This record gives sequence, structure tokens and C-alpha cells, in this order.
Amino acid sequence: FVLVWEEPRCSNEDNSAVDPAHMKWREEFLRRLEGVGLLQERLQREVLQMKKKVCFVLLSAPWDVLCFYAEEISLRVPLQVVSTPVVNWSQQILSTLSLPNPLLQDVPNPPPDFYTCQFRTNKLQFLGSDNKETFFKTTQRHQVLYEILARTPYGSVRKGEVGIDRLVNEEVFTAAYPLHEGDFQLPAPPVAPQVLGLRQILFAYWARWSCWRRYQPLDHIREYFGEKIALYFAWIVYTGWLLPSALVGTLVFLFGLWVMAVDVPKEVCDSGNTFIMCPICNICSFWNYSSICHTYKQVGLLFDNAGTVFLSVFMSLWAVTFLEYWKRTSSSLSHRWDCSDFQDIAERPRPEFTAMAPMTTRNPITGAEEPYFPDKQRFNRTLTGCMAILLMVSVVLMFLIAIILYRTILSIIIHRSNNSFFSAGRIASLSGSVLNLLLILLLSRVYTSLAHILTRWMHRTQSKYEDMFILKVFVFQFVNFYSSPVYIAFFKGFVGYPGNYNSLFGVRNEDCGAGGCLVELAQEMLVIMVGKQLINNVQEFISKVKSWWQRRKMSPQGKKEEKKLSPWEADYQLLVCEGLFSEYLEMLQFGFVTIFVAACPLAPLCALINNWLEIRLDAQKFVTEYRRPVVERAQNIGIWFPILQFITHTAVLSNAFLIAFTSSFVPRLYFRYTRDSSLNGYINFTLATSPHTFNQQHLNASCYRGFRNDKGEFLPEYFHLLAIRLSFIIIFEHVVFFVGRLIDMMVPDIPEEVEMKIKREHYMAKEALAENQ
Repeated sequence: FVLVWEEPRCSNEDNSAVDPAHMKWREEFLRRLEGVGLLQERLQREVLQMKKKVCFVLLSAPWDVLCFYAEEISLRVPLQVVSTPVVNWSQQILSTLSLPNPLLQDVPNPPPDFYTCQFRTNKLQFLGSDNKETFFKTTQRHQVLYEILARTPYGSVRKGEVGIDRLVNEEVFTAAYPLHEGDFQLPAPPVAPQVLGLRQILFAYWARWSCWRRYQPLDHIREYFGEKIALYFAWIVYTGWLLPSALVGTLVFLFGLWVMAVDVPKEVCDSGNTFIMCPICNICSFWNYSSICHTYKQVGLLFDNAGTVFLSVFMSLWAVTFLEYWKRTSSSLSHRWDCSDFQDIAERPRPEFTAMAPMTTRNPITGAEEPYFPDKQRFNRTLTGCMAILLMVSVVLMFLIAIILYRTILSIIIHRSNNSFFSAGRIASLSGSVLNLLLILLLSRVYTSLAHILTRWMHRTQSKYEDMFILKVFVFQFVNFYSSPVYIAFFKGFVGYPGNYNSLFGVRNEDCGAGGCLVELAQEMLVIMVGKQLINNVQEFISKVKSWWQRRKMSPQGKKEEKKLSPWEADYQLLVCEGLFSEYLEMLQFGFVTIFVAACPLAPLCALINNWLEIRLDAQKFVTEYRRPVVERAQNIGIWFPILQFITHTAVLSNAFLIAFTSSFVPRLYFRYTRDSSLNGYINFTLATSPHTFNQQHLNASCYRGFRNDKGEFLPEYFHLLAIRLSFIIIFEHVVFFVGRLIDMMVPDIPEEVEMKIKREHYMAKEALAENQ
């Protein structure tokens, strides 16, 4: 492990630059680390460009310290090699069918799988315990050292002056990181793959763009970066599941193009002056329905057709099935990586929580005395957090109302400059979508910073802390990202009727465009989803520029000296790994792919392409650009799974409502079976006559879309359609949830072979740790 701080190169000339409090804390911290038993080696290097002196402290733990803390933090050590090979399900299917597997690659030096048990110093008869240099893995040594660094005080414990994280935040140290295992670049004369280091293997068989179609070497990733990061990349197996949904979505889109080319809406295009429509805005004039022929044909039929209904059903079942698959995969990986009972038993309190908790209590599971936060203080902080979330959600809704008013007013302004109101509406709608995206990204940054403050100090374990932080951010981000699409899908278009229009702050409510609300929903989704992905990719590029600038700034002058960089100096030039939160948050696209897929069949394809790029970019960042992160254990992806379940259930209901209320599927079906199977007269059926009091010039003209009589009262057909729509929603969601429940009952969450391994491991651990008879 390496600790780093910077000082002025000539301290005699600039004593004011060295903070005496920082020097005192640093020396006290290093003194206490030495007292714990850690070995230290101090080194210095001058950086001419920055006129600074960079000081390094190299830390290592001797065998007795490793053993003590390995038992303290419940590290698991090997008992016996598991002989059963791990086979991917797709690999198994292709092998059974005797087909070649284009996804397979032979990654050298696969880490062996072991039966394991918790380490005990008085029971050193473990597999490989005769070699003290290799018995503990590198990642386990990192865990031990970080545990010591995180719990060692450097000042007053009551004031929270504990741990390396606080020291880095206070800029007493500029960095604290474990070392990478050598360079990632492959040797110039090619060598046998078995000779490569683990970092080189990850670069050659995972981070390169040529590996885009290969299985990820998850066991190698876990061996180098730990379980938490490996589970994230295992979860991105969701990308593979996007392949069938992207295929179906693309076919539905092509079907829409075919319908658009073949189906000529003669009732709209050949109507002439038959349908005189009421003004769309207060300053607009009457218009001919036939004027929207091209828009209705080119856009309306493209997104609103029978294929959309099939895609909604397919994606709802796809989401439910994917989550069932992930439950099995997650349980298999957590056992294989020795984390099945991590959060229940092995996870210890966070060092910050230990330092700041005002009292202790007995752990009901382990019986040990642990720090505790009183319920009253916890309630007060929870209440404050809830109020902050409600406040920020209110801010989002205020901005949404502002954008609605912006679109309406801009449409009127553009229309006054002698433009068609429909073209004005499109310009206003598109600019409103872009403005909404910018506000989304701005508010996301503000609230993420606020959520860090609200979650601090209160949660006992790192898993609980992260879960609560993620939950706070997700609640806000869900409203932030989806409020505008939800408004367009389910609330836009409730304008009332001529003579009795609804208004917002004195401005008449927005109506859907000529092609219907699904078209505008598709536009909003594409702007948010694709725009966000583009901005994320720009941020990835900026990250690479920052990495290059960091190396240039820190590298010594002259090419000869550059070759003499030590491993800790080379790693110091890399960027700090900021965790996986932002990576997981990018997967909010799961909601766009499932919740509003009826409006945009190409959403799964966009997500698939983005994720293929994202995997390689993330792999390159972790292997080549980031300092090595401290290994963190994890049993699963945490609260992200319940969040995905919530999104899936929301998607089922959303797709049902989209088909029933937003699309024209139900009215067309009703007309086909009650009036005319050829849909002749359907357009006239969907239009209503304006009231007598509205305008005497076009008396009894079909004036607006709706099922009302000439007095503005609902017709019996409206209530018939309402009953059919509600029945469709109930049947749709019951069928999808029934299929999901059936899969859940038929397929166990934990595979049978994994259950056998768990029982075998428990038996072997009991035998290994039993007292002598």
C-alpha cells in the first residue's frame, strides 16, 4: 500500500505552504501505523514542473499482522480445489448442438475455485499455508492494510479524526492506493501467454476493442479488482440479453416502415375540406384535417401500429425473465467468490461509523460489542433526508411545468411569425427536450452531492451506507429522468373541448401533435437517452485527457529519467477510481428500454450499442487509467436489484397504459369489431363536433379529437372504450406477472449444484475448524 503527500520543493523559502496541523496529524498517523506493526519505507522525488517534492511511504504487513487481522475481518482461505468446471449457459447450449462458439476465448492462468472457510490463526492447516509469501492473495493483503488504515486514529476520536479517508479529504495525504501488479503493456518480444501478469492478461483478453464479442474473464477480474467490481461487470451480462430485444425492436421498427409505405390513410389524405378542425391555440385559425396527411402517414403509423403492441408484451416478459436469470447467476457467483453470507455475518461496521457513533450495543448475531446510533438521532436524520428528497422532487416538477409553459409560449411566438403551428410545435418540442436534458444533468449533479451529505455517519456497514445513498439518489433521478416522458405519455393532451379548454397559469394546455403523443414521446426518449449517452462518452474522453495531463504534469523532464519511474510513482500519475455508483447509474437506461419501449422500438438497439462501448471503455479505465481501487467484497449488486424489480413492475403497468390509452390500438380494435372491419370511417368516428356556442361559422363541423356530443358531454362509446381499456390493462399485467411468478416457482433462485457445493463447503469448514477430539 502507498501513501503520498506533496510539499514545496524548497521548504526554507516557503514555510507558509506547509500546514503545521497537517504535519502533526501525518506524523502521528504514521507513528501509530508503526505501532500496529506495519513496515514503512519513505521515499521522495522532486517534480520540476510543479516545483514540488512528492513524498511516498510504502507500507507492508508482516506475517503475524496479516494473520491477526485476517481473523479479525473474517477472510476466507482455501481448503480444497473445486474440480467441477464452470460452464457458461450459452457455451453449454452451443456445445450440445455441436456448434462453434464465437464468444469463447482461451484466457491463460484461470484462477482456481476453492472450497473455503474463515481463517483461524490456531488452525493453520489450510491449503498452501506452508508458503507465507503466497498464502494470502494480493487483494487480501490490500484488505488487511486498508482495514488498519481506515481504523487508525490520528487525533481526537470524538471529533472523528480517524482513518485514511478523512486524511485524504483534509489533504493531509494527496493519495492512498494499493499498487498495480506491473505494467499493463504486453512485452515487446512476444512471450507465452502463461508468463503474462494478471494486469497484462486483463488488458490483452478484456480491455482491448477486439474482445468486444468475447466472454468477459470474470474470475480474472475478481482476482485483480475484487468481488464488487467483478459483480458489476457480471451484471452487464444484461448487454447479452439486450441482443434478442434489440432484434425484435428493430424488426418492429422495420414493420412500422413497411406499414408507413403500404398503408395510405385515404380518409385523412383524401378528405379535402370534409373535416374542418378547431384552432389549436388561442390565436390560431381553423384548419383542414387533410393538411396533416404526410405527418400522420410518415410518423403516426411508424410508431403506432400492431407491432408496437407485440413489442410491449415481449419486453415486459423479457424484463421479468431477465431478473429471474440474474437471481440465479448472482447466487452462483456469490458462492463461487466466497461472499454468500458476507453481508449477514462477515461485514464489519464502517470505520467512520465506529468513530462517530455515540454508544455501543451487542450484535445479536455475533455477540460482539459494536457501535450504535440511537433511534431518536437516526429518526431525525431520516426525516431530514426525506424532506430534502421531497424538496428536490418539487424543484424537478417546477422545472417540468416551466418547460411545458416554455413549449406552449414558444409555439405561439413562432406561429406569429407566419409559420405553420405544426412546424412551430415541432421546433418548440425539440428545443424543450434538449433544455429538459440539460436541466436533468444539472440537477443530477446537485442532488448527488446533497445525498452524500445526507447519508454520512448514520449507517453501520458500507453495504447499508451505499444502499441508502443509492436509494436517495434513485428516487430523485427516477423523477428527474422520467417526469417529462410520463407527462407526455399519460397527461399531455387533456385539453378539454372547444369553449371549455383547460389552462395552466392562464395558458391553454398543450395538445398532442398531428401524429399523436407517441411520436413526441419517442422524440423525448431519443433526446434524453441518446443525448445522455453522448454526454457520457464525452466525459469518458475528458477522463482520458485528464489521465494524459496528469501523467504529463507528474512525469520528470527528459526521456532517460522517464524510464526510471518506480511502480508507485507510475501509479501516482493515474486517476483516482471514483467507485461504481456512476457506472450503475448509467444503467437507468434499463427504464427507457422497458418502461417506454412502446414509443421507441429502437431503444434496445441504442442501449445495446452503448453498452458494448461502455464495457470496453470501463475495462480500459480500470486496467490502464485508474489507480488500483481497494478491494471490496459484496454479496450481490445490493439495492440495485430491488430497484430493477421496481422498474420492471413499473414497465409492465406503463406498457399496458401506453397501449390502452396513448396508442390508437384499442379504439381501432373497437371500431373494427363494432362498425367496419376495413376501418372505413374510423377517422370520423374519432372526431367530435364543436358545441353550438363555440363558433357559428362552422356549425356542426367535426372539430376536435374526442368522443363527445355537440354539447360537450361524453358519448356511450367513450365509456365502452374506457371499460375495454381498463380491462386490457388488468388482463395484460395479470398475464405478465403470472408468467413471472410461474418462472419464479419453477426455477429455484439457487441452482441445485450450487446448493450441493454450499453444503459440501459447510461440512469441510466444520471439519477443518473443529477442535481435536
